[in-house]
Amino acid sequence: MVQTLNNALRRVPPLAIYIVGALPLLWLVWLAVNGGLGADPVKALEHQLGKWGLQLMVAVMLVTPLRRLTAINLIRYRRALGLLAFFYIVLHLVVWVTLDLQFRWAEIWADLIKRPYIMAGMAGFAVMIPLAVTSNNASIRKLGPKTWQNLHRLTYFAAIAGAVHYLWLVKAWPPEPIIYLILMIFLVMTRLIPRSAR
Repeated sequence: MVQTLNNALRRVPPLAIYIVGALPLLWLVWLAVNGGLGADPVKALEHQLGKWGLQLMVAVMLVTPLRRLTAINLIRYRRALGLLAFFYIVLHLVVWVTLDLQFRWAEIWADLIKRPYIMAGMAGFAVMIPLAVTSNNASIRKLGPKTWQNLHRLTYFAAIAGAVHYLWLVKAWPPEPIIYLILMIFLVMTRLIPRSAR
């Protein structure tokens, strides 16, 4: 069963992940054009883009545990999932700067200093930049597999920072952001525990 699934997945090119990953953005644009984002469309757009970025980070973090626990191999799609996560998080940030705060740099800087959830989000975004830039075979050859792998462990920090950003943002304790944070911590722990200890 698992081998059949893996054989079928090998016939699906990573390009398909990018195409499918772009569909939610098209849907969101359609909603924005047709007034389907509610009373505050900018906030709805900003929050939905950020949530999709976080959900894609969950997908990235799930790839290795899924392979170890079930032998389902999605490794060839992890790069596409990570780049899509970065893409949606960049859009989330762009909407915040351009449409929400409208380039009011003094206000943006003040928010960065006084709002912990923004600092957490920015920290996660900052470490994702080198990950996105080096998500290619040329960088693996240039850095060497070991150095490249060590650099991409920053994914763990970015994942938890994104979940913390979401939890602090809502200024309450609803189940959804708590679940994201617990899930991210659990997935990071599964990656940090040596295989010999499992």
